This record gives sequence, structure tokens and C-alpha cells, in this order.
Amino acid sequence: MGEKPYRKDFSKAVRGPFVQGSTWRHSPYPNRFRLAVAASRLASPFDFLYPRFGRTGRRLAAILRLAPKNIVSRPVLPPISPAGAVKARVALLGGCVQQVLRPGINEAAIRLLARLGVEVVPAKGEGCCGALLHHLGKDAGALAQVRHNVDLWSAEIERHGLDAILITASGCGTMIKDYGFLLRNDPAYAAKAARVSALAKDVTEFLGALDLPEPLNPQDATLAYHSACSMQHGQQIDALPKQLLTQAGFKVRDIPEGHLCCGSAGTYNILEPEIALRLRDRKIANILATASDLIATGNIGCMARSRAELRSRCSTRSNFSTLHMEG
Repeated sequence: MGEKPYRKDFSKAVRGPFVQGSTWRHSPYPNRFRLAVAASRLASPFDFLYPRFGRTGRRLAAILRLAPKNIVSRPVLPPISPAGAVKARVALLGGCVQQVLRPGINEAAIRLLARLGVEVVPAKGEGCCGALLHHLGKDAGALAQVRHNVDLWSAEIERHGLDAILITASGCGTMIKDYGFLLRNDPAYAAKAARVSALAKDVTEFLGALDLPEPLNPQDATLAYHSACSMQHGQQIDALPKQLLTQAGFKVRDIPEGHLCCGSAGTYNILEPEIALRLRDRKIANILATASDLIATGNIGCMARSRAELRSRCSTRSNFSTLHMEG
């Protein structure tokens, strides 16, 4: 029933593969998403035409604005042995959109954790956390993805044990921490899902509990910290990331109106592009007001939302570089 209005203002041929596909059909599947991004390059030269076709045309234009120009193909990171004695054993969510757009985030997290003596276990076969479908009200599909991941992580817990399930994208972390609630009435999964939720931690939570060494190369840079909505409101994590960044040597500045959304909000930037653009522009103005060298965020959606626009508004790279567990 929710799809009928879309059929009034654009052809099925365009609506199907681009508008529906790029949001909830392709994004949860990295290979499909990679192909969708590649296909967007063919449609991008005509993005000025799409808004003429009504609401769905505007949504298609919004998708093309967000699509990156290039995706760098990266080899699979080989397992990295922890330095010294193993202090903890954790699983790390690979993610769906993140592993296509910014694979360096998890790679950097794995390198850092290995230096700290933490063994990182890849959960082979894991899927999307379920957040995209859940946000769109497609609960049956979302819960199927949730059960799939619960089964995988439960098997790893039973096999060798896990001290935590780490997530580097705050939107995914908020979802996984809710697995226990979402499956609370499922007798076959309630206990397993609750155990997974109890082990789920944002990577900053896990790092904050470790005895971290002094930084070898303290960064002499001023950094604006953007706390994603899913981080500060969903997971109630606000001060800890800033403390860790300060500990690493950065001069951390809060962004004015830091409680406001960047305009991404999962698929909101596609489904409500006009409102999302206004939120984005307000966020960017606040970021630029900090006059910082770097911007740190804990969510790939927030990063993608503002990165291209910041590039166009700033004259030097130092003014729009983005830090997200990289380097």
C-alpha cells in the first residue's frame, strides 16, 4: 500500500531499479550496492532532469547526489595477530554500506585492536544489521536479517566465546543493541538475541574500557566532533568519543547545535530530500563555524552526507578532511 503513490509520478522502469533498489533492495547487500553505485555514474549527467518528474524524480536526484564518484576496490584484509598475549576476543560487524564506501574504517579498527592485544574474529556470512528495512517498516525482512546474525554470532559464542561484538557505525550499533527487545517474544530467539545485545558495543565503548597507551605520534590538529543521532540519542554515548580523541592528542571542539541531525537519518535523505538538504546545510554551517582542521564522526551516513558539500565550500583539504577510525 505504501508504494502506490510512487507509481503516479514516474515510470516503473526508473522507479524500480533506482528508487526502490538503491534504498532498501541494494544497500543491505554489498555486491548489489556496489553495482548500483557504478550504474549511478550513467544516470548522473541527467540529474537536473529528474526533479521534473515529481516526488520520485526528486528522490532519484537525491540518490545520485549522494553517490560517490569512485569506489576503490580493496583486497580483503588478512587476519592480523594480536600483539603479545591475547587480552580479549571480539567479533567486528563488517557492515553493508560501510564496507563498500569506506572499508578503511574497519581495517583501521582491526589494526588498532591488534596493537592492543585484541583478537578480531570475522563472522563469515553475516548480513545487514536490519536497520534499513526496520526503519522503513518492513519488519518481516528486518527480523529475518536479525535472526540470521543472531544465529551466526551465537554459534561463534558457543564455539570459542566472545568478549564483545564491536560496531564502528553507530546506526548499526543502535540496531544490534535492540536485538533482544525486537525478538523478546520469540521463544526460539529471545535468550540468544538478548545475549547478542548484551555483548554489542560501539568500538569507542570497548576502547574506553582498555588501558590505552600514550599516543606515539600525538596529533597537533583541531578537530570538530559531530555526534551522530544514533550515537548520542540512540546509544546515549556522547562524551566518551571526545575523551578518546583528546587522549590521542587532538584539540576537540563541539559543533554548535550538535544535537541536531545532519540530514542523513538512514534513508531519510532520499525519501525526504528537501528537508534533508536544509538540515545538511545547517549542519555544514555549524561545522565550518568551528574553523577546525578535521571532522570526526561515528556514522558512515553522516560522513557521506556532508563530505562532498564540504569539499565544494572549502578551499583547502585541511578544512574538510574527515576522521573516522582511520590512520
